[in-house]
Amino acid sequence: MIRYRRPKQDDPVIYRLIEKELVPKSHLSADELEKIRKNLPDRMKHGVTLIAAPHYEADPVAFIHFMIHGDLLFIDMIAVAKEHQLKCYGKSLMAQAENFAASRGCSRSKVMVDGGNARAHLFYSKLGYHTLRFMPQTQCFEMEKPLSSRQ
Repeated sequence: MIRYRRPKQDDPVIYRLIEKELVPKSHLSADELEKIRKNLPDRMKHGVTLIAAPHYEADPVAFIHFMIHGDLLFIDMIAVAKEHQLKCYGKSLMAQAENFAASRGCSRSKVMVDGGNARAHLFYSKLGYHTLRFMPQTQCFEMEKPLSSRQ
């Protein structure tokens, strides 16, 4: 099931998911990662965070954090616990975020994928995202997908 984030219950689990699933794939330096860790509580206050969990009261097994900027849905972070990968949690969270954004007038979705994260690049490609460019300064691929207003 997918629900909105409950900060007191979910944030410790979200932070662990970030550490286990996202940080190891990042190209950022230890100092840059530390700055991001310190900024996470403030970052989570902006945008929307959805949680995937086995049932309503359960802790998250996956999450997505996204923001809407005009007609653009920006996927900020998504992570699925290793033991729950390949169970469609990521795909379901992406569909929910895209539907949420399309219902609010967004016509496109964008995500930045770390250059060394081939699995994430393939995941987004299978969802219909295409690579716009590789950005050497951030070592990320910029990927985009048009959103249908009928979603």
